[in-house]
Amino acid sequence: MFKKIKKIQRKILGKVFGNISKDIGIDLGTANTLVYVKGKGIVINEPSVVAVNKKTGQILAIGKKAREMVGKTPSHIVATRPLVDGVVSDFEVTEQMLRYFIDKVHQDSFSLISRPRVLVGIPSEVTEVEKRAVIDAAISAGAREAFIIDEPMAAAIGARLPVTTAAGNMIVDIGGGTSEIAVISLGGVVASRSLRVAGDEINEDIVRYCRDEFNLLVGERTAEEIKISIGSAYPQNEKTVKKIRGRDLVSGLPKEIKVDDSQIREAISRSIRIIINNIKTIIEDTPPELISDIMQRGIILAGGGSLIKGLDKLIANQTGMSVRTMEDPLTAVARGTGIVLEDIENLKEILSANQYDDSPLR
Repeated sequence: MFKKIKKIQRKILGKVFGNISKDIGIDLGTANTLVYVKGKGIVINEPSVVAVNKKTGQILAIGKKAREMVGKTPSHIVATRPLVDGVVSDFEVTEQMLRYFIDKVHQDSFSLISRPRVLVGIPSEVTEVEKRAVIDAAISAGAREAFIIDEPMAAAIGARLPVTTAAGNMIVDIGGGTSEIAVISLGGVVASRSLRVAGDEINEDIVRYCRDEFNLLVGERTAEEIKISIGSAYPQNEKTVKKIRGRDLVSGLPKEIKVDDSQIREAISRSIRIIINNIKTIIEDTPPELISDIMQRGIILAGGGSLIKGLDKLIANQTGMSVRTMEDPLTAVARGTGIVLEDIENLKEILSANQYDDSPLR
């Protein structure tokens, strides 16, 4: 009887907060955080960076403003990412970042308190402890209920793939901290790999290449700019060249060099090869009937890493399957969380964990 009363009370409380709060889907990425608001679409797309004053513990900036501080702060101010490889590495800072985004969504609301339901996309192979850290951070940041969903599942839903049918769908989501490779059927993951090789590691490849080949020290942001502008995984029709500025490791003075797309292709080849080898491994682990479906539908690429020029051609060449990059791949996971939020009662089975409720009525 007491449990039934509590259930009714929670339902009433949920309706009250549901009227003044907005359900939120969050792609909590290592590099960027995207926020989807039910009924509005994606309203926030900001770097997952927080600037902290180490002397006072005060958080100075979050998102774009904090990103602008990277590499430019005095020693007592650190611009850091609270997530490493898609996993919470600093609980308190992650909580503050989530609170900032939740408050930003509700800043135009007339209510004094916002208690939204929050759905967060996370890497597919995180531990139960790491899942709990994400849920607890969302609850501490002000969510009344928190759900989590595997990123490849969210990306597949964002690509409008029929994930609940008895058909094979293969998704490769290359983000900042992790690359998620999964075969999905009947609302579940049949085979998957979560790699700690993704956009950030590709940036590091470029930094290492410049250091080893040219004795030039460049920063992470410069490496990312090079990757975006002339980075490619497959030979291009036209040669492209870019100037790079950094510090000469021999003289210690500023130095400028020119690199072309073939050199950057060589620089990032190791990471690209690791991703493709794992795609092949997943294909080998997939039941033949589902392979037939995937051959018909093709492999779907999502995430920022999928925008590397020629990556789809290289994967197609290596696997013998058709490959396509989904429309607007950067927002795949966030859009997937939004689609789930629109019908969360019927799609609860595909979530990575049950809801967590911090209400004292629980």
